[in-house]
Amino acid sequence: MATLDTAPERAARARRAGIASFVGTAVEWYDFYIFGTAAALVFGTVFFPSASPAAGLLASFATLWVGFVARPLGGVIFGHLGDRFGRRGTLVTTLVLMGAATTCIGLLPGYHTIGVAAPVLLVLLRFLQGVAVGGEWGGAVLMASESAEKGRGIFAGMFVQQGSPAGSILATLAFLAASQLDDAAFLSWGWRVPFLISAVLVVIGLVVRLKVEETPEFTARVEERKPERAPIMQVLTRHPVAVVFALMASVSGIGAAYFTNTFMLSYTTSELAVPRQTMLNILLVLAIVQFLWQPFAALIAERVGPARFMTVALLGNVVVALPMFLLVQTAQPGAILLGLVLSIITGSAYYAVLAGFLAAAFPPEVRYTGISVSYQLCSTLIGGTTPFIAQFIVNRTGGWGGIAVFYVIILLVTVAGVVGLAAHNRRQVRSA
Repeated sequence: MATLDTAPERAARARRAGIASFVGTAVEWYDFYIFGTAAALVFGTVFFPSASPAAGLLASFATLWVGFVARPLGGVIFGHLGDRFGRRGTLVTTLVLMGAATTCIGLLPGYHTIGVAAPVLLVLLRFLQGVAVGGEWGGAVLMASESAEKGRGIFAGMFVQQGSPAGSILATLAFLAASQLDDAAFLSWGWRVPFLISAVLVVIGLVVRLKVEETPEFTARVEERKPERAPIMQVLTRHPVAVVFALMASVSGIGAAYFTNTFMLSYTTSELAVPRQTMLNILLVLAIVQFLWQPFAALIAERVGPARFMTVALLGNVVVALPMFLLVQTAQPGAILLGLVLSIITGSAYYAVLAGFLAAAFPPEVRYTGISVSYQLCSTLIGGTTPFIAQFIVNRTGGWGGIAVFYVIILLVTVAGVVGLAAHNRRQVRSA
């Protein structure tokens, strides 16, 4: 029988799970974001020096995409393990895998030292990063939401989403410190320091996560029935509509982050000649705004309903898209900051609610696999391709109009996914 505990014990367990999910996810997103930052600033020179600057940047962004290609594989592997054996063990494993891959990137010699082996090994390590984060996100969402008090799943899921801006803050601070070096030192060894710091952060994350028990919902379910032998088959055969809508609902949550943190960093520093230090400072402010705003957004969503709140936030993001691009085009730091803040306020309001919203779309026995596969398939299609496609548009057109259209399309597809998944969930509840 499942152990009965008191309300204070449940509240304490929920807090521990939320903190552990946040800390571990922040470390993993730090690792993922520093790769994106390095891809925009340095990898084209260090690992693809034989290409032209524009081609080297495209090759660098293509390497970034490799991590996104690997994420569905991580979702399937760790979703299977998490649905069969529990959430806690998978979260420890993914954290160690991510930290090891990131640290090795920091130690990897460049093209001028070991030749073509350098970009090949970079791609391999990026692939391992993708597998790790592909298994991490779904488990962290469930560790928080399944341990939450009744009716607080949306707010609990927000703790996982806080890992993204927290990781971005840490990554930006690390590169801000490294960018104080002159260009020669930065390209030689300075860019490596943020990757090596990962080893320390992983140890901190492990200390926190090893103290958390398995989620009560998973424990109770295992006592009632045997776990599914092949969760991925159950998801694909019994819940294909939920997978498609959940994928669409995740598009902006994944694409917008890399549009801002990776492509916009490259675009403003290369096309608009904004100093690297200035843009890193702007990205730091954006991450802080997102981190402070998301808890309030989740609280509002609990009151008005997650689907309605997300739809309004996304449509608000569409409205501010044109002003954002016009402000960025001025190349003035204050105007760029204002434009991107408008976008981050609306976009992160939706993002804060996304985790809890997706978790409610699948039954407990296949929930880890369901949300992981949906979210990580979206990451493959949208996340890594977003900066690549945006840079391709710039290379072909030389203007910002095509990029703006691409950005709005991302938002409108996401709206359709949110509305469709909400309608599907209502139908499922009525037919149950």
